[in-house]
Amino acid sequence: MSAIPKWTIVTPMANEGKEFAPFIEALNREMDALGSGHVILVVDRVSKDNTRELAEQCAKADPRYTCLWEPSTRNVVDAYLAGFRLALEMGFDWIVEMDAGMSHDPAALPQFLAALAEGYDCVFGSRFLPGGSMGDSPPSRKFLSEAGTVAARLLLGSKGTDMTSGYEAFTCDVLTKLVGYPMISTAHFYQTEVRYLLRNRRWTEIPIHYRAPSPRVSRGAIKNSFSALGHYTKLRLTRQALSL
Repeated sequence: MSAIPKWTIVTPMANEGKEFAPFIEALNREMDALGSGHVILVVDRVSKDNTRELAEQCAKADPRYTCLWEPSTRNVVDAYLAGFRLALEMGFDWIVEMDAGMSHDPAALPQFLAALAEGYDCVFGSRFLPGGSMGDSPPSRKFLSEAGTVAARLLLGSKGTDMTSGYEAFTCDVLTKLVGYPMISTAHFYQTEVRYLLRNRRWTEIPIHYRAPSPRVSRGAIKNSFSALGHYTKLRLTRQALSL
């Protein structure tokens, strides 16, 4: 790959102590091979183990890492947005959103960057494209992901093959618009909301492999998803559909 713009990864981290070392090692391999890259590790009060200490030590030892301590975040969406704002303040051209704990495979990073280099504004990871997978995810998680995608396609007119994946990448222009928008989602529907709002941008999907960290999805997250889906469906039906 030829020289690429300045880029970073934003990854919220909570109770990642067990998987911290292998995750950082995997990121290092990819950044070493690419000859560039940076990572913003966002940690908040949800984390009860030594994740914050590990992230701070990592940032102190390696300038490619920044630890962002955000104790005031209310949910994972706040953590994403806090990381995005810092990435924009630091002047990054491309920003990758990624889950920690090896849920998302760092080996896919070159594909995201290559797609951005082709001129796409947004690149979305898809577990349902040929070559993608949900690995050892429990049936309940697979069902929610598939059902969420079907609902978004039917009710919102979305075209993506995977509307709930959290592995994605954006240009700074797109991300500036996104962080300035009052997101409705507080949990899993956030990924669908992002794809819906950016549907008129130049976007593409790439296959990814995913490993679910937990089979549990809270009732609050499901309730918020239905509420947000209803909101955007109503706007679409009344011809008030939004886009960024």
